[in-house]
Amino acid sequence: MKAARAAWRGLEPVHGMIYFVPEARRRYADLGLSGRAGYFTSRSAAFGRASAELVISTFYNFNPDLVRQALAGAWDATTPQQVLDARYAAAGEALRRAGIHQLPDLTEVLDLTRRAADAACEHTPGRPLFAAHAALPWPEEPVLRLWHAQTLLREFRGDGHVACLLSEGVGSLEALVLHAATGEVPVDFLKASRAWPEAEWAATQERLRERGLLDGDSLSAEGVTLRRHIEDRTDQLALPAYAALGDAECERLAELASPFGRAVIEGGLLKLG
Repeated sequence: MKAARAAWRGLEPVHGMIYFVPEARRRYADLGLSGRAGYFTSRSAAFGRASAELVISTFYNFNPDLVRQALAGAWDATTPQQVLDARYAAAGEALRRAGIHQLPDLTEVLDLTRRAADAACEHTPGRPLFAAHAALPWPEEPVLRLWHAQTLLREFRGDGHVACLLSEGVGSLEALVLHAATGEVPVDFLKASRAWPEAEWAATQERLRERGLLDGDSLSAEGVTLRRHIEDRTDQLALPAYAALGDAECERLAELASPFGRAVIEGGLLKLG
């Protein structure tokens, strides 16, 4: 399980950069999508003309008012296929800018990641966002195939994570506040990107203190235990994908993934703004 998590985490920047790069913002703007509309439509376009309520449900931790506002009229401006085409084109442009296509182990990394993604596709029930992306055709270009494979693995893991949160009775904003309390991500970024009102954030903190999960603004011992349990269970639910590789190949993928993630970071693809 440790090797599988390391393999996923090592390549995650290859997928995650799509939410930050200017190539994506420009292409979405060309379709008439401004602000958050590009993010919500591009990640949900695999569903077709996804409603705000479907996005709220599957993305889980965004303020519903933000989603409804961002998607208002979005599908009148463009189509899901146009958004998907723009997303893949932007991913290719950005990853080539970072030099991913020139890395010597691309073929082997792609082979391992594709095999894990194909294995995940045998486990679609209960994973709606993953299933929608899994139904999309595979790109031809190696860099885009790698991006697509890692996107599938990210959404596969993400759907499992939402299932864990639900099973533990952790709501959308509660999950966000607990995440903020770890100190792993700046609180201001989480507040700004998810757009929950300050009053609701504060009220949720108070509920979590009453549940014994927060001590002030930080995780309590019980909160740390719950977070660890959720992360461990998320890892377990992601294992069907990486079981196809086995420990040795997972370790190999984790080793090979490092230069790919580093190229994305050093290329500035994860910079905000």
